[in-house]
Amino acid sequence: MASGHTQAQGEGNYRFALVSLTSLFFMWGFITCLNDILIPHLKAVFSLSYTEAMLIQFCFFGAYFLVSLPAGKLVNRLGYQKGIVTGLLIASLGCLLFYPAAALATYGLFLGALFVLASGITILQVAANPYVNALGSQETASSRLNLTQAFNALGTTVAPFFGAVLILSVASGAIGDAVSAQAEAEVVKLPYLILAAMLAVLAVIFSKLNLPVIAEHQVKDENHLVEHNGKTSALQSTHLVLGAVGIFVYVGAEVSIGSFLVNFLGESHIAGLEEAQAAKYITYYWGGAMVGRFIGSAVMQKIAAGKVLAFNALMAAALILLAMNSSGAIAMWAILAVGLFNSIMFPTIFSLALRDLGPHSSQGSGVLCLAIVGGAIVPLLQGIMADSMGLQPAFILPVICYAFILFYGAKGSNM
Repeated sequence: MASGHTQAQGEGNYRFALVSLTSLFFMWGFITCLNDILIPHLKAVFSLSYTEAMLIQFCFFGAYFLVSLPAGKLVNRLGYQKGIVTGLLIASLGCLLFYPAAALATYGLFLGALFVLASGITILQVAANPYVNALGSQETASSRLNLTQAFNALGTTVAPFFGAVLILSVASGAIGDAVSAQAEAEVVKLPYLILAAMLAVLAVIFSKLNLPVIAEHQVKDENHLVEHNGKTSALQSTHLVLGAVGIFVYVGAEVSIGSFLVNFLGESHIAGLEEAQAAKYITYYWGGAMVGRFIGSAVMQKIAAGKVLAFNALMAAALILLAMNSSGAIAMWAILAVGLFNSIMFPTIFSLALRDLGPHSSQGSGVLCLAIVGGAIVPLLQGIMADSMGLQPAFILPVICYAFILFYGAKGSNM
């Protein structure tokens, strides 16, 4: 194991650790995006309302809200590597629970399995993000996190094809009677068994890897308040608290825009596309995020991360305002192009918020992961606004979110 290693190890060992960690980012991006396939599938199987179907996202994001802070304490006690192994094992268990849920064709069991799976993913996020942040110089931390997060975006790009082949296409021939409902529920067994096996194998591999230990990030006695830079808690750091708000509004804006894209492109004065056609264009939104992270990783080797974040937030807000106040192809491509500028925001906010936290990094990471619950709340608020004032004007909510991110990049991250 890695117990004899310290942060003084060579750059080569850090490079090996970073390469290993990219597999984790890919996996949780892949699993998270599978929810978009699971929602319409289970909605059809159990004849759910939209509200009932949205419980899938609610359970997933609810895990971030409930598990993040305990996960921070767990990772603080175990260290990053053992924290990653624990997260992988819990996520694997969650995938295995899809088997009895499918066998019994019970929606509540699917939600329970999803919560366990998401809890494992949450522990992975809490452990892996600050670990990547710590593996190298502070100046290039945002660049490293953007590079690994690009593989997270690759996972979100690949997952829909996997889900379409192994879930939706297999289920498409079923008829809506009781026998077929059981058969349709069982369609998810194979893909989630495959995921369970992959996660278990990764857990074994990560338990054996010789990864560097960031000793100064671990607090052995949690009853003893450790002081770092004059602070005894991550919450005493203004840039961490503002960063948590930044994560909340960013994830909220990103998920909200993605959730309303099909409806937006279906508007007669925008593109008038059928749902199936409009769905294909969403690839440009998420694909732009993947491409942007690779570009951003290179750019932030030369330009300060805060400046890049502020510029991207300004561009995203400007594109949404253009989409709100135009029609046709201009409005369509303006809203799709937001994905390109979204790209670097999550990893950049995350790394800026964790700067100089030292032994409070695990706690800070837990707070930031808790803020991902914005992905459940902001889309709901935009939905309420869309019902009352119309879909196009309701996009003012993401604009407000990006205005805060602009402030954080320009000033808040240095407070």
